[in-house]
Amino acid sequence: MAFFQDPPRLGNQYDDDPLLGEYLARRLPSEARAAIEPELRAIGELAGGRLYALQQADRLNEPVLTQWDAWGQRVDRIEVSPLWKEAQVLSAQHGLVAVAYERRHGEFSRIDQFARAYLLEPSMDVYACPLAMTDGAARTLIDLGNRALADRAVPRLTSRDPEHMWTSGQWMTERTGGSDVGLSETVAKKDAKNDSDSWRLYGTKWFTSATTSQMALTLARPDGNGAGGRGLALFYLELRDDSGRLRNIQINRLKDKLGTRKVPTAELTLDGVPAQPVAGLSDGIRNISSMLNVTRTWNAVMSAAGMRRGLALCRDYAQRRVAFGARLAGKPLHVDTLAGLEAETEGAFLLAFRAVELLGKKEAGTAGDEELRLLRLLTPLAKLTTGKQAVAVSSEVLEAFGGAGYVEDTGLPRLLRDAQVLPIWEGTTNVLSLDTLRALAADGPIDALRAELGRRLEAVRDPELTSCVEAARAAFEHATAWLSANLVDPAGVEAGARRFALTLGRTLELALLTEHADWCANHGRGKRAAAAARRLQRAGVDLIAEQDRDDARLLTGG
Repeated sequence: MAFFQDPPRLGNQYDDDPLLGEYLARRLPSEARAAIEPELRAIGELAGGRLYALQQADRLNEPVLTQWDAWGQRVDRIEVSPLWKEAQVLSAQHGLVAVAYERRHGEFSRIDQFARAYLLEPSMDVYACPLAMTDGAARTLIDLGNRALADRAVPRLTSRDPEHMWTSGQWMTERTGGSDVGLSETVAKKDAKNDSDSWRLYGTKWFTSATTSQMALTLARPDGNGAGGRGLALFYLELRDDSGRLRNIQINRLKDKLGTRKVPTAELTLDGVPAQPVAGLSDGIRNISSMLNVTRTWNAVMSAAGMRRGLALCRDYAQRRVAFGARLAGKPLHVDTLAGLEAETEGAFLLAFRAVELLGKKEAGTAGDEELRLLRLLTPLAKLTTGKQAVAVSSEVLEAFGGAGYVEDTGLPRLLRDAQVLPIWEGTTNVLSLDTLRALAADGPIDALRAELGRRLEAVRDPELTSCVEAARAAFEHATAWLSANLVDPAGVEAGARRFALTLGRTLELALLTEHADWCANHGRGKRAAAAARRLQRAGVDLIAEQDRDDARLLTGG
């Protein structure tokens, strides 16, 4: 009889994730955990069952742009896939944005929210993209204190009713470049026909994700403002009028992307779009920072979520696949490979959720000054570190399936394609490495990080984790010594910024994982986490290395 390989299967994604259960037991008050656990278990069943099956069946469906109707009228209508329509309903019903603003569990509400998203998003084909921007828009409107706009939009952005809930876009990227938004060519002109504080926007947005959203926050330069980032203002706009037609917006095309292909990312022309300034007519980049902090946190958590999904499939497949006379789960080399991926995933999870914790404390007003300084540093560190890990782990996940990992209709290649956006969107690794240096230039962040590491490592009592404690301390001291020694050479600091930032990120991952492993050992949770900490330590967390800049110029033709 011909052989047919069983595909990998998923179980309940909450019950099958020991790290998530351990983390919630550590971080949540018992009454909060008891209140949210039934919901998380239901989401875990959905993510590994019906929704995963729909995701597989929906594999070939992508957004479709219809620019003209049959009678020649411009309509610019985008039809999303069946999975995305389902994701919109489920996201509202399960409160993937709302939970953070309902604040039923105070400073722990962000943990509740992101635990739900962590479980559900891997089966929703990057619907986290509009959710992240929606969350960020709600936070920004609240933080900037524009009562009229907040009263209008926030109840919809945070609604649990799928028919009532809005999503938001975040329009920053233009043809002039993504990260250097100070070069924006979009202009804002006062609406001469309207006596209120109404403006009209003109320009091209080169990359607007989730263009099916009802509103957007965007940057534009008011008439008469100077060049650069200070001259930009943050504007609020609604995409469609009461009849559903776009308001002086043309969709030029949908982007043909490597991954995240379910996301209807478009290039737009703004030709007099009505808009309102959110907080004055300058300092738009500073004013949109609340949105970026939220979306970067989403990025870090979704990096961990994607890694976890790949490993869940790998572990199941290793029990089903027989090669050279034995299951892959019994092959020492295969087991060793998966163990390394598990360690990276656990470190990424704990770093991402540490950022979540601090965000929740800030919003609840319970964060101290040191924690606020730590959050400013940790947000870019978590995003850049986990994004790089997600790509590396996803690549290894595909390899663990052999040829099946390279075949599209297994659904596996999507894991790698979608992971590649994570180190790019919301700031590349290099851009966020420079952001880390800027954060450290202020008073306090490096001391806050030193204190954070000290607290984590001093709590460890298990002698089997001594090498992990020593490695984390040594890596941090090496990184800070390197920075101090090179401050006289700004170009040298910039050249090494990526290695420096990744060292800080991986060092904090190791410290968090070591502390977690010690807690597990003391609470009858076994030694899995300790094994992960030791594996992460041996993989290396100290990436500081002096590189010859003349060699770099020779190698790049500079």
